[in-house]
Amino acid sequence: MSTRTLRAHFDGEQVCLDEPAQLEPGTRLIITVLPGRILDNGDEDWSLLSLEGLAGAYGKDEPEYPTELIKELNPNYEGR
Repeated sequence: MSTRTLRAHFDGEQVCLDEPAQLEPGTRLIITVLPGRILDNGDEDWSLLSLEGLAGAYGKDEPEYPTELIKELNPNYEGR
């Protein structure tokens, strides 16, 4: 399945897709929470473009990189 951006909303109990989509069980998703109010000055278009770029950065076969591959530790990282 190719990476794509789908619009959705939270109804207070679960995330609901705003458009029909065929998703296989176990499909991996990235959810980005947008601000409650998006201004009508093109911000929504930029947000959607950014989301598409983010989705395109991660392929379906993206490997999980172990921490052992880190060559130089960041002393400012808090280890979240």
